[in-house]
This record gives sequence, C-alpha cells and structure tokens, in this order.
Amino acid sequence: MWGAIIGDIVGSLFEKFNHKHKDFELFHALSHYTDDTVMTIATMDALLKEIPFEVAYKKWYRKYPKAGFGQRFREWGKSDSFEPLRSYGNGSAMRVSPIAYWRDTLDEVLDLATQSTNITHNHPEGVKGAQAVASVIYLAKSKMSKDEIKKHIEDTYHYDLNETTDSIRTWYTFDVTCQGSVPQAIRCFYEATNFEDAIRLAISIGGDSDTIACMTGSMAEAYYPIDVKIKLEAINRLPREFVDVFHAFLKKTDQLSEEDNIVFNNYQPPKFKNVQ
Repeated sequence: MWGAIIGDIVGSLFEKFNHKHKDFELFHALSHYTDDTVMTIATMDALLKEIPFEVAYKKWYRKYPKAGFGQRFREWGKSDSFEPLRSYGNGSAMRVSPIAYWRDTLDEVLDLATQSTNITHNHPEGVKGAQAVASVIYLAKSKMSKDEIKKHIEDTYHYDLNETTDSIRTWYTFDVTCQGSVPQAIRCFYEATNFEDAIRLAISIGGDSDTIACMTGSMAEAYYPIDVKIKLEAINRLPREFVDVFHAFLKKTDQLSEEDNIVFNNYQPPKFKNVQ
C-alpha cells in the first residue's frame, strides 16, 4: 500500500510525458497523488468499515472527482446506478493492494479481489489483472522467490513475463488495459533489485506511468523495504483524511512498524490541494 501510493505519486508527472530512462528526480515539487491513490484509500475504507466496495468507491470519487479518473468511471461515479461497467481497464488492479493484506489465504484474497473488481471491472481481463497483482503481493509477502512467483503467474494467468524491460521500453506506449499493463508492471517488479529500482523501472518503460508504477510499487513493497525518506516524501503530499484511513488500515492489519509510526508522527499536511 505504501508502494502503491508512492508509485502513483512518482508516476504522476510522467503519464502524459513519458520518460524512458531510469534517471529522473524521484519526487518533484509538483508530484501528486492521483485517482490511483484515491481508490486505494477507498479500498482500505471499505474493508475497515465493512461497507460495499461500490459505496466506498462512489463516496471517494465524489470527494475527489478531479483526481484523474477515466471518463467511464467518472460517469459511473456521478450516477446513482451501481450497474458494472464491464471494463478491462487497469483501475481494478491499481486499487487492489490492500486486499492482499486483509485475508489469510490466497484463495480468500482472490475471492475478495474479485468482489472489489466485479462492481465496475467485471470483464474477465479486469478480474484477471486484479487477481494477478493481488497474487504477486500475497506471494511476495509470504516469502516466495521471484522465480516461483513468476511461474505461478504465468501458469495461472497465462501472462507472458519473459520480455525484458529493456525490450519493452523500445516499443511500449500508453495502454490502460489490464492485459496491456499488468504483465509489464509485474516484469518491472521481477527485474528490480530494490524498491526504488522497481519504481524507476516502472517509469522507464513509459505508458500509463502513474498506474504502472502504482502496481509495480505495490508488489515491490511486499518484497523489499522502503526507505523512510521516501515514505515521508509521499505521505506529506496526502490530505489528512487519506493519512487517517491509511494509518488505521496499517494498524488493523498489523503492518504498522515502528518506522511507520515515526513517519506518521512527522506528517505535515500539504499547504495546497493539488487535486480534488
């Protein structure tokens, strides 16, 4: 979840201006959270309060409608209808990370991931993308090796994870589908040598940078430690209500470390709202 939020914020400046290189300033003065973070927080809120995902997603969309949501989701968020969109966009996968920490078994995680997805992204590819990301996180935090995780994803979801990021970078363009971004995000995680390297790899391939970095970051967090300075940079760009939900979720799932307590205690709300 730290990884999802950090990846989203770092990637926010590169979605429309791809930077196909790992050498860039990790946090810029204008780096900000987007809809990816809003929906990740909404997922936490739904789980903590035991409210339907669709209710939480509409609630948080309406609080932050200008955070960068796609047109179809905006229309769904504004409407009174709960009819699913049959979408296969990567929105299902970018918001799923909290679920990997909410249940004890992989089957339970996959079932809950499907529930969170079907309310909007009820296309098979939308469900598949969310399940794949949730699986990687669950298996990574369970200390499975990267090669074992890669084989599991390939065997279960039939994604081709063999193309290197160096190769992907030469042709990859903007693609918001699960099938066109989730495998690439998983490959970035697979090649990474540490958390920051995972984020830099995700940005370097181009495409839907904030969401690819969000997904990659969520997976890398389960495998690698995150520098406290990076956490501080990210959290100080979030509104107070995001931080309160995030803190409560980490505490509830026993993911709140002593280092995290230091980060939260040093939280300084942003002076200006860059999205709402």
